[in-house]
Amino acid sequence: MRVRDRVVVVTGAASGIGRAMAERFAAEGAAGVVVSDLDEAGAARVAEKIGERAVAVRADVSSQDEVRALVEAAEQAFGPVGLFCSNAGVITGHGLEAGDDEWESTLAVNVLAHVYAARAVVPGMVERGEGYLLSTCSAAGLISCPGDAPYAVTKSAAIAFAEWLAIHYRPKGVKVSVLCPQGVRTAMLERGVEEDHLTFRAVAASGTILSPAQVAQAVVDGLEAERFHIFPHPEVAEFVRRKYDDPDRWLAGMARFVDSLEE
Repeated sequence: MRVRDRVVVVTGAASGIGRAMAERFAAEGAAGVVVSDLDEAGAARVAEKIGERAVAVRADVSSQDEVRALVEAAEQAFGPVGLFCSNAGVITGHGLEAGDDEWESTLAVNVLAHVYAARAVVPGMVERGEGYLLSTCSAAGLISCPGDAPYAVTKSAAIAFAEWLAIHYRPKGVKVSVLCPQGVRTAMLERGVEEDHLTFRAVAASGTILSPAQVAQAVVDGLEAERFHIFPHPEVAEFVRRKYDDPDRWLAGMARFVDSLEE
């Protein structure tokens, strides 16, 4: 799938990976890029930088009504959505101490937002016989997330939902990919490292830290190849293989890794 001449929506696009994807899609010749974020001013700056083929739309992806309104705004501005990138996500940094409110808000953004996006765009894609959904799910959705239980669980659930979509809608022309990066140089990562939080110590110790632009390049390549798993960090595929080859050994290794970070 090539982005050229397609209408693209990117959530969480005011900064980081979302911003890099929006800018790269425009450079690839997208017919229109809808830059969406809760940070309305940030989204507007990204859209202004892209130019006339971009518009900014504020949306809270935890609200089904706002996701539907986002899709309607995209269609009014540029036409039918060809690629919807559910990129917005939240991280808590908490384990068992995470409160019910944190679990609920993380579930809403990291899982239900993908459901709302699919409800909004899949029927039209099926009618046209083509379309693409990209979900930013993180390597954490496949190999867990030290220090953050809600994030690990919800990102895993997001991948499970994407798998379900691919199984049911690929025969109808709708393609699905999950973006699963490990460490990416974003404001969130830099803040977490400064705070010396376990989650971000684990990310920093896990391997290469990529730039958002490098992740966007991996996305373009992955979409073109129509791969379900898009791994900007190739080593994640090996980690997943080890996990499923010998789950007990993998769990023991992860436990030792986390223990070493807590010393």
